[in-house]
Amino acid sequence: MRAFTHRTTRTFALVGVVTATGLLLAACGTEDGAGGMDHGGASASATASGTPGTTAAPEAGAPGAFNDADVMFAQMMIPHHEQALEMAELADGRAEDPEVKKLVTAIEQAQDPEIQKMRAWLKGWGRPESAAHGSGHGMSGMMSGQDMKDLAAVKGKAFDRKFAELMIAHHEGAVAMAKDEQRDGRNATARKLADDVVRTQSTEVAQLRKILDRL
Repeated sequence: MRAFTHRTTRTFALVGVVTATGLLLAACGTEDGAGGMDHGGASASATASGTPGTTAAPEAGAPGAFNDADVMFAQMMIPHHEQALEMAELADGRAEDPEVKKLVTAIEQAQDPEIQKMRAWLKGWGRPESAAHGSGHGMSGMMSGQDMKDLAAVKGKAFDRKFAELMIAHHEGAVAMAKDEQRDGRNATARKLADDVVRTQSTEVAQLRKILDRL
């Protein structure tokens, strides 16, 4: 009977140790998990101080906090880029100037991948691709339907001149939108793309102006 009592006492002691260890691990796990969530939330809220609409983003090609300005930048820049690609497509069989053709290729190579990036951001952020405020709102530099028809109706040097004039205005609109993102955006990846747009398209505007001067 004494041996049985001794074994029972040892069994209860072991169960107590295991239970205590499990509770300790659970507590640690909860603390780490909560700490991780608090860290992310604190980071988003602290860094977003004074920036309404800031949200912690999942991994979506643009990780980290984002705000309404980031969402609007992507929603507006996608159709803006799409129209630039439509303009570039019209150059096929119409453009004559080698520099215009070179710029057309550069526009296609840069802006199509950027569209895919921004679509991925919006999907990851859980936001629609089309802006709720309606297409065209705030998108400076967008061509009208008549502008596109006029561009499609000309060839050779006339096309080159028209393309340069319209693309200058289009690029300047994109640069203005990108500068808004630089000023108001929160997401580092989106702001980096805005930096690229400002740098690249400002350079292309300067090139297009030189082309116009000699045509």
